Amino acid sequence: MRHEDGPQDPPVNNGIVISGGTHYVGNQAVGHRAQAFSGSVSFPAQDPAQTARTAELLAQVERLLREHREALTDPDATDRELRRLREELDEEAPEPSVLRRALDRLTAFVEPVAPLVTAVGRLAESVQALPGP
Repeated sequence: MRHEDGPQDPPVNNGIVISGGTHYVGNQAVGHRAQAFSGSVSFPAQDPAQTARTAELLAQVERLLREHREALTDPDATDRELRRLREELDEEAPEPSVLRRALDRLTAFVEPVAPLVTAVGRLAESVQALPGP
């Protein structure tokens, strides 16, 4: 019979502690019954309808930027950010952090123009719905 007030087992730390130097870490699993798997990483195939919708929204944002250029605080920076977004979307495997940063900056640049804010918001939703990002 075990006595509840007696000594207890020390807590188990299933974490990882790494200090000093350079460490290269591959797949790893930590914790009770943890598993790590190795193999090729793949993304689901692009949905052609979603890709087309994103391209359509990107074209709409470009058109609205031309129409409202004089209302923007920094039109050149806005153009550069849109170009950066388009280039990343054209990549075989777009980097989610680059897409997010470009969309955040683009949103900030178009803030004074309500139609652009709406269009960039729709574009951001469409980009987030793409497989992979």
